Amino acid sequence: MINLDFYSSLAIFIIIFLTLILGLWIFSAKARDKKISLDERFIWHCAVCTYAYVNTREPAISVCPRCGSYNKK
Repeated sequence: MINLDFYSSLAIFIIIFLTLILGLWIFSAKARDKKISLDERFIWHCAVCTYAYVNTREPAISVCPRCGSYNKK
């Protein structure tokens, strides 16, 4: 029979609990990452500095965050 004192059993319990929490966090992060998708309508490419950026507010004309030039879809 295995004899465990209080602190050893407490350490084993904490290790198992933290491992379980870490596993659930990693599993939920993978599931969350699969749901993220970016629509092509929101990706803009600057004609001046060739910077690609995301803008969901303006549907026709957007301002480049890097160089400040106006871009049309």
